[in-house]
Amino acid sequence: MKKKKDLDLAPSRRERKTLGQYILLFFLVLYTLFCALPIVLVFVAAFSDEKTIVQNGFSFIPKKWSLDGINAVLRYGKQLATSYGVTIFITVVGTLVGLLIMAMFAYSISRKDFMLGKFLSVYLLIPMLFSGGQLSCYIIYTSMYGLKDNIALLILPLCVSTMNVIILRTYIANSIPGELMEAAKIDGCNTLKTLWYVIVPMLKPSLVSCALFQFMWTNNDFQGPLIYIADMDKYTNSVYLRMSMDGDVGFQWNRILAMSLISIIPSLVVFFCAQDSFIDGIAAGGVKG
Repeated sequence: MKKKKDLDLAPSRRERKTLGQYILLFFLVLYTLFCALPIVLVFVAAFSDEKTIVQNGFSFIPKKWSLDGINAVLRYGKQLATSYGVTIFITVVGTLVGLLIMAMFAYSISRKDFMLGKFLSVYLLIPMLFSGGQLSCYIIYTSMYGLKDNIALLILPLCVSTMNVIILRTYIANSIPGELMEAAKIDGCNTLKTLWYVIVPMLKPSLVSCALFQFMWTNNDFQGPLIYIADMDKYTNSVYLRMSMDGDVGFQWNRILAMSLISIIPSLVVFFCAQDSFIDGIAAGGVKG
């Protein structure tokens, strides 16, 4: 009799599981569309006729296609290339410098024999809870450090991310055995050699995830260049996009969205090329129960 009840219950459990999977898939598709449709709309509007946008609004299927927006952007070839060069430079340098600093920081606070580990762990959380704001940073960097209109101001503030340090620290604590570090120490490796030859190669998944986060934050930073930079030759593409709205031709939706499309292409390419490592790194850097 008991076996019969179990047999009767088994199909219903499978049905509930299948139904749950379909519900989850529905919401995942809905969320994907919610995130992807704005990008699709930017792409379509960039190749749409300006008069059509003004008269009929935005549409996924415009009545008239046009290359006027792309051509208007390409007319600013030199300025556009300069802004892209600055953006790529600060993004690459900021990401590499940030990864180096955060890897050393995470390795330090993950070691049990490090005396200041607990203090630095608490100290690391302070900027997340209490931020002085852009005004205080501007006063410190320009008045105390003498950095005015300097590209370094676009790199240094974004070098260390509390979230990325936590991801790296969690991965080291949960996924790298302490015996491996002890073995490296016995073989004659000092702290820096252990970090470089043992920890960093094993941190690759989490480093890729943190690199993507750093890349996105640095590439999309708008406030930093707007506040710290006055020289137009040092503008990033985000600030140059904003300044182009006040150009001599007036505000044109297709031109602005064409430049927006061009500005997000690097982020899309980098993410799609490294998405597998990004997902593995986030999963590996998660807190294990």
